[in-house]
Amino acid sequence: MAEKRFWLVKSEPEEYSIDDLKRDRTAGWDGVRNYQARNTLRDGMKVGDLVLFYNSSCDPTGVAGVARVCRAGYPDHTALDRKSDHFDAKATKDSPIWMMVDIEFVEKFPAIVTLATLKATAGLKGMALLRPGQRLSVQPVEAAEFEVVRKLGRAAAS
Repeated sequence: MAEKRFWLVKSEPEEYSIDDLKRDRTAGWDGVRNYQARNTLRDGMKVGDLVLFYNSSCDPTGVAGVARVCRAGYPDHTALDRKSDHFDAKATKDSPIWMMVDIEFVEKFPAIVTLATLKATAGLKGMALLRPGQRLSVQPVEAAEFEVVRKLGRAAAS
C-alpha cells in the first residue's frame, strides 16, 4: 500500500469555500491551469491523501479545514467545455492536457489558521506555502507540517 501523502489546495472562498465542500460532501478539483500543479494532480495525489483547504484572495487568507482525495487524477472535463472559464482549445478528448481530482469534506476548523499564524509557527518554517514566490494552487505538505496546521486549526475550538 502506498504511503499517505499530504497536500494543500487553494480556493477563493467566493468561488468555492470549505462550507460549499461541506454542503456538497465531494467536489471535483478542476480548472487548474499550471503544468506543475497539473502533474501533482495527475501523478501525486492518491485516494486517501489528506488535503489542507486554503482560502486565498480574501481577508484573512489561511487554512479553513481538511479534505481527503477520494478520486485520483483524471482528465479535467472543463478544458473541453467551450462555455467554461477553464476551456482550453488545445485540449482534446484523446489528449486532455489538464487533470483534476475529487476531494471530500473531512472537517472545517472553528477559525481560519491565518497566513500570519502559519508564518509565525516554528514547525512550519520550511512549508512550501511560505516560500517566496510560491503561488501554486496545489502543493505538497510534509506530514509533520500537516499535523502542526491541523493542531492549530483544532485548537481554535478550545
